[in-house]
Amino acid sequence: MKMRGRVVDAIEDLTQLSYIGQDCERIPIRLGQDNSCLVRHLDLSFNQLRSLDGAERFRNLEELILDNNALDDNITLPFLPKLHTLMLNKNKISLYLERLLDILSKQLPSLKYLSLLGNPACPDQLSSADSSDEDYEQYRIFVLYNLPKLKFLDSTPVKMTERTEAQRRGCFLRVARPPSDLEEKRTKRDDDDNPYTPLPKDTNVEPKHEGWLFWKIAIYKCVNQLN
Repeated sequence: MKMRGRVVDAIEDLTQLSYIGQDCERIPIRLGQDNSCLVRHLDLSFNQLRSLDGAERFRNLEELILDNNALDDNITLPFLPKLHTLMLNKNKISLYLERLLDILSKQLPSLKYLSLLGNPACPDQLSSADSSDEDYEQYRIFVLYNLPKLKFLDSTPVKMTERTEAQRRGCFLRVARPPSDLEEKRTKRDDDDNPYTPLPKDTNVEPKHEGWLFWKIAIYKCVNQLN
């Protein structure tokens, strides 16, 4: 079928619908308008999506592909009870991974396969040389703690040992990254106001240090000592 001169590729039957590489920022109103309830597989990759408004029309979706878009920390999802596969690779999800996982847990109760590779919130070494194996391991544990039904995360199946670790210490982990523009402004301000850091006048007084979040690291917050 054609929509405003752009080809919408319906593969094999009406249960699969693709709208790829059209630079749209929102899901077109006319996309699947007549048969949205029949669509099980929807591929919207390689666009410029900033919102998923309109996804609620595809209430019977089982697979949703959103790779290479512009979805960020403000992402919202409608309730899709049958959706088991969500691909969000190479978007702009950075600060609020916990918020995203909370949304997925509530809105996608059947989710089994999830991929977040290429997002700042996902510390995989393929996307960033700054990340370590430990960073990624902690990220996986935190995701599995919040989404215990997952069978496959990013590029690998979920292991039983990961499930055990998620139950044991997932609640203590956080994955965070400061926004780059805020970090640059903070660095510039500190450099302008304090060209050097003098020792405190009273050497018996411990200087105060303001904490900061480093690039793609997991922060431990120990409430109780682990056994």
